[in-house]
Amino acid sequence: MSYEAKMMAMKKLLKKKAPQAEETPPAPKRETPPAPPYEKRWLAAGLTKEENEYGVVYKRTVVYKPHHQHGKFKLAGLLDTVERWRESDEVHPLAPDFTRPLVFFDTETTGLKGAGTLIFLMGFIEYTEEAFTLTQYVLPGPDHEPAFLYATDLWKTPMSIVMYNGKSFDMPQVQTRWTMNRNELPPLLKHTEIDLLHGSKRIWKNEMDTFKLTAVEEEQLGFFREGDIPGHMAPIIYQDAVKNGRAELLMKVLLHNEWDILSLVTLYIRSTDLLLQGEAMSSANTQTNIGKWYTDLKSFSRSKDVLMDVIAEYGTEEPRAHFHIGFLLKKEGRHTEAIESFEIAAAALAGREKVIAFEELAKLFEHKVKEPEKALHYTREAIRHLKREVDMTDKFKNRMGNELMHREIRLKRKLFPGEAH
Repeated sequence: MSYEAKMMAMKKLLKKKAPQAEETPPAPKRETPPAPPYEKRWLAAGLTKEENEYGVVYKRTVVYKPHHQHGKFKLAGLLDTVERWRESDEVHPLAPDFTRPLVFFDTETTGLKGAGTLIFLMGFIEYTEEAFTLTQYVLPGPDHEPAFLYATDLWKTPMSIVMYNGKSFDMPQVQTRWTMNRNELPPLLKHTEIDLLHGSKRIWKNEMDTFKLTAVEEEQLGFFREGDIPGHMAPIIYQDAVKNGRAELLMKVLLHNEWDILSLVTLYIRSTDLLLQGEAMSSANTQTNIGKWYTDLKSFSRSKDVLMDVIAEYGTEEPRAHFHIGFLLKKEGRHTEAIESFEIAAAALAGREKVIAFEELAKLFEHKVKEPEKALHYTREAIRHLKREVDMTDKFKNRMGNELMHREIRLKRKLFPGEAH
């Protein structure tokens, strides 16, 4: 027997040793952090204690009757607001998801960005059992962050969440903190997000200098804060409450957050009244902005109704309404009426809208009415104002300048064939 054959025979006789299964070490049992030493002082200030499997969180609950008034509006108006959205069947950024509870939400954080920024206060208002219930959760310290996040039920129930700048700030912060604790917490759910900052900018554009919530409260809701803390002081007060246990000023931060959330409720009522009812306490500018918003959402019939109401009431005093309805009339093939609207707009407006109105007139006269002389006239008017107006970006000037130049050359060739241009 050859050497190779002997080796093969020996291998067959050898018993293969079964591989030993690797034992998975048991997951270390998480120790629930103890309550902070200042607990009694926090409880004495008006907070209550809640414990869960992750640790301790402190909270404050306030119940408001439906007739509670915040500024000019009663909270009960929210019930009519939700019903109006239901009846309207509108697809709109401010429309709630009726399959989910409607919740108003705001946070307070230790900073504006960065992985080291903590959310130390989360507040929710929800309508439950014929009352409005505010629940605020306060973080006792970093060790209790999983307990703090878990207590909010953001992992448990999909919600329609109404916020102010929440899409850009509050929810990204929540997602960051959840990610930092993902090994302990159940996954964060995807919620329907309704951002009233975006809505306020669309509704009151050209009407307000700033869209800080306090400014919107005063100008649109009739609510004026008395004894409020400056927002930038909230992180400092919280750090002191954690370090030294002083909770008296911390309760001021909770009041600040409470007012923020109550304003979200009444701002939602106010915004819906304007969007769905054309509420009387509004300006021509506001209604024109709403009409433009519906156009951008491709709700053309709704947009036209709003803009026609503005024109019926204000006539040529609101040229922006004529500017925006001009595009709808053009879309419908009502070219003569579109020309009338753009002529009113071009005569009264300034900046981008004036130049665009002249350009639209040039397009209509060139392609629809077939009057190239007038088309050339309006093209030259657009060029003249484009050069003269200063409140326009270089990008707009360059793009529009090139388009108008090519239009002018084309029209000259139609009107004066054979001439050098």
